[in-house]
Order: sequence, then structure tokens, then C-alpha cells
Amino acid sequence: MSIDKNGRHEEHAEARDPPETPRFVSALTRDAFALVLAGGRGSRLHELTKWRAKPSVPFGGKFRIIDFTLSNCVNSGIRRIGVATQYKAHSLIRHIQRGWSFLDGRFEEFIELLPAQQQLGEAWYSGTADAVFQNLGVVRRHSPKYVLVLSGDHIYKMDYGRMIAFHVTRQADMTVGCVEVPLQDARAFGVMGVDGDDRVTSFTEKPEQPQPIPGQPDQALASMGIYVFNADFLYEQLIRDADDPRSSHDFGKDVIPHIASRYRVFAHRFGDSCVGTKAGDRPYWRDVGTVDAYWEANTELTKVVPEFNMYDRDWPIWTYQDQLPPAKFVFDDDDRRGMAVDTLVSGGCIVSGATVRRSLLFSDVRIESGSLIEDSVILPNVRIGRKVVLKRVVTDRGCEISDGTQIGVDPARDRQRFHVTDKGITLVTPEMLGQKVYYVR
Repeated sequence: MSIDKNGRHEEHAEARDPPETPRFVSALTRDAFALVLAGGRGSRLHELTKWRAKPSVPFGGKFRIIDFTLSNCVNSGIRRIGVATQYKAHSLIRHIQRGWSFLDGRFEEFIELLPAQQQLGEAWYSGTADAVFQNLGVVRRHSPKYVLVLSGDHIYKMDYGRMIAFHVTRQADMTVGCVEVPLQDARAFGVMGVDGDDRVTSFTEKPEQPQPIPGQPDQALASMGIYVFNADFLYEQLIRDADDPRSSHDFGKDVIPHIASRYRVFAHRFGDSCVGTKAGDRPYWRDVGTVDAYWEANTELTKVVPEFNMYDRDWPIWTYQDQLPPAKFVFDDDDRRGMAVDTLVSGGCIVSGATVRRSLLFSDVRIESGSLIEDSVILPNVRIGRKVVLKRVVTDRGCEISDGTQIGVDPARDRQRFHVTDKGITLVTPEMLGQKVYYVR
């Protein structure tokens, strides 16, 4: 593939502002292959990722975090998907096998699991770019025209077809999905410098002095970890990066900074492809990478009108869920009344004479009489005894909380047994309770 005098690949001469009709977009998504990077540990979630990768952490009452990225792919018409796994991937692999096997290979629809296999040497994935490089053979086998590189650990709804259409109409070599963030918060992201046409002029990973958006001095453009590449251009750049001994083989640290000033790289604003957000509302995108952020994003769903709409039938979130009976609330006496207010309750739950407020109960949670649960996130298969008090707590899967236990009431005492965040959220796992769990979470 040759390059013209303007540094643009000649293949772009074929794409001259085609109309963004549904037929045009659907043709683009059929020509795309999505590679989801789902191998990260997510260490800032502490013990929640001790036995599972961050993308397989439960979220929203019945889902896993990766379901949101995979649902975006399927709903966008991208049904050739690879999922690169590495860290403690068994629960993630099992979830994908059970919940995402509905794609039909006879129509070239699939999700391929791509565990780190040391295919090109004796090293595991050493960076985001290296994870894609080690799977270039898989990607090439499917002969896509565009490759969509995605992170598997964020909560959002996005039509990737709109982003690919933007990429083609701008005759880009690479397009970076971006979100506007306050300038003071931008130090935690990869930040793009852009011109008036949103062409990327620079890219800096976690800068001390983030560059503001032209005309918006208090805002910066932060990378969402979502990239669209022309396939041949991606192969070319990853091979070049792999041969560079100085590179850490990461998109944000190495690949994008190198190509931003040399090729046609554009920033695609999330607001132009966000799904389910009303005009004028801030597009919903959450990095639930800390215990505080995870708790906040989950409990925000209990509001009367939450920012994130899980009830949108036009853009459903697909997942695997156990076949369980409906939730049940029993007893209606003055001293023990089974009730839940401003709470999401999943299948298989039994609230027996207990009170639950502003909380999420994942599948198969049992709460006994006299207990009070407030502002808490209770993951699946938790057993809560009598007269238990939980406030601002996240309990991991399989916890058995004995009668009379109080958590979230005395932070100093909680810190002796549990993990308590700076914002006062208490994380509880079976191991912290002295329990041994022999199943994959």
C-alpha cells in the first residue's frame, strides 16, 4: 500500500464523502472486525478482581462489564468479534461461551476467544498494541477492511457504525473515540490536541498539563480507548512498533503519539455516536475502575430516572443469566416486613422480613428477617442472616454474612477486616469473612 505526497494512503482516494445512509453504514460494519481487549486485571478494584478479570466483574444487577462493549458491537451490526484475554480469564471465558454463543458462524458471525498463547515468542501480552499484534494472524484471516479496537471494561452505549462512517468520510488512517472531560480531570487519560476540524495533532498519555479543546479552555478531549483503523494501516504500524526496542507496545504511550503527527488521525466525539441520550444531556460513559466508581455507577441505577437507561428495547444489553424463579418478598408484620424501595432486585432473590433501600440485589440473594440493607451493591449468591445492617457496602459473590453483623456503621472497625475506600465504601469478600470459595466467580 503506497502513500501519496500528502502522507495519505492511496486507498483513500476511493472514499469521497459517501452519504451516511443506513445502507452505507451497514456495508461498513460488515467490513469491520472488532478486537476487544479484555485481559486487564483492574487492580484498583482490589479484591473484586482477585479471582476474575475486570471485564467479567458483575454490573447492573444481572450483567458483566464486558456485556456493554459486546452489545454495542452486535447492536451496531459488527458481528465478527475477537476477545483477547489474559489475566484470570476463566470466569470471563465461561460467561462468553454461555451468553454469547447465539451468533451464527454460517453467516460469518462469531466471537472468538483469544487467550494469550505466546504465539510470536515467549512473552505474554506486554501492552495493548502487543495484544493486537500477537493476534494479527487471526485478524488477517478474516480479511476486514476496518479494525475496531475496543476496551472491554467501560459502561456505555455507542453505535460504532457512526464512528466508522465518520472515519471513512474523513479519509482517516485512524480514528480515536473521545469524550470531553474537565481539564483538571484529564491527567488520568490520554489527551488529544486537535485542530478546528478535529484532526489529531498530538496525543499525550496522562499529561501533567493537558491541552484544552480549541475554544473550550476548561475542557480536554480524552481517549475512550476506542480506535478505528484501516486494516492495512494497522498491520503496518503494529509491525513497525513491534520492531522498535524502545517501545512499550502500547497504543496510548507509543503507537498513537507516533502516528498522530505523520498520518491522518481524527478524533470522533462520543456525543456523535452515543445511544440513548436525550438532546442536551451529557453522554453517558463510565470507567468503573475503582471501588468508589463501581459503587457509584451501580447505585446511580436505582434513581427514579437514572442517567443510564437499561430499559431501552432499541439498544438492548445482551448477557447470560441463570434460569431462576422470580424475586420474592415475604412477611408483612410490623416487626418484619419484606420490602425493597428504590432498589433493583434480580431473579432468585428472597427478601424475608428485611428492608432494602437504594441498593442492587444481583441474582440469588437471600436476606433474612430484621436485616437492613441501604445504599449497597450485593453480588450474586450472597446469604445475609438475621438482624444484619449493611450501609454503603459492596459484597462480593458468595459471601455469607452471619446474624447480627454490622458493616458500614463503624468505619474504624470495618478497616480491621475489610477494604474501606477514601469515600467510605466498604468492600467485603468471602475471604475477608474467613470463608473459602471453591468456584470460579
